Amino acid sequence: MKSFGQRAEGLRLERMRASPRWVGEGFRNLHPIPTGLRDSSAPRPTLSDFLCGGAQRVPPGPLAAFDPLAQWRQPPGSGLRATWLGHSTVLIEIGGKRILTDPVWGTRASPSRLVGPKRFQPVPVPLRAMPPVDLVIVSHDHYDHLDYPTIRALAKTDVPFVTSLGVGAHLQAWGVPAERITELDWWESHTLPGAELSVHAAPSQHFSGRGLKDRNATLWSSFVIQSPRHRVFFSGDTGLTTEYALIRDRLGPFDLVMLEVGAFHPSWGDIHLGPENALKAHALLGGGAMLPVHWGTFSLAMHAWDEPVETLLQQGTAQGAHLLLPRLGEPVEPAHDPRTSPWWRGAAQSERPGAPADDAPEPLSPRASTLPWPLD
Repeated sequence: MKSFGQRAEGLRLERMRASPRWVGEGFRNLHPIPTGLRDSSAPRPTLSDFLCGGAQRVPPGPLAAFDPLAQWRQPPGSGLRATWLGHSTVLIEIGGKRILTDPVWGTRASPSRLVGPKRFQPVPVPLRAMPPVDLVIVSHDHYDHLDYPTIRALAKTDVPFVTSLGVGAHLQAWGVPAERITELDWWESHTLPGAELSVHAAPSQHFSGRGLKDRNATLWSSFVIQSPRHRVFFSGDTGLTTEYALIRDRLGPFDLVMLEVGAFHPSWGDIHLGPENALKAHALLGGGAMLPVHWGTFSLAMHAWDEPVETLLQQGTAQGAHLLLPRLGEPVEPAHDPRTSPWWRGAAQSERPGAPADDAPEPLSPRASTLPWPLD
């Protein structure tokens, strides 16, 4: 299946092997992982747990969504605006440019169109209706961040890509010309031609892979987007790491911090943040407006679909964090647009007994029982 992607070879592979993060036959989290992040006594979820986790793992009805097209036609007054389109897909307007992170318009976070975690509802804006984008950032190669049908569509445009080492092999196999792909190791940077806009790759604590035999064959990264007036941090997928303090010192301070809060579990607490550790990461990064991502779109863990944002709202408010909690598709400007209303509680209620089978979480593939957890 083409959606599995392509392994790196030739000069691309040589450059990957020259990275300080390459050990043996793949990339590794080299920075010491703080103790206590992973609960070794917590059993990892079984396939049965994943398939039969209960009705609360999906919303009871459609989530509130906003059509941003009219607002996108006007530049942000502050020079910085973000629109969360679901999961880790965010359109960032900064320095007069549009940057799109981890674009996923596909219906499933899976190599298959028939099985696998299905998104709760469509993206608020169809991909064909999106305004021209100046740059796409892809943090790593998991299916909920690197989506085959979306990349195939974007390949037909002239948009350039910045991504982590090795991920360019997938992009090129799916039709993106090599000259439009820039792959970065941690602490490397790329300046958008003809613009005062730079993208910096930075550490994260995660893993990669799209099949049974390519675990850690490509790098995973966080990213910093920098214009003359603003700086934005995008976590990609990560566990809590003290390297966030180093990122703050080298690339901060940040006007906007986008941190993953969903798909967490005690047994994999070292490679996903969850809301509590996201707030700790936010503090290490030096604060700034915080926009949570990686929630409200796919069921990828055992917790209730809204638990990440409910916990974040409760604890973040108590800690005085500047939270941005916009509806899907609702543009927000961190400088003067706080959004903390619990809009997700207004999802239309429906009777769970007799709900369609398509409403339940689904397996990644018939072979999912052989896959390592987590899946993203």
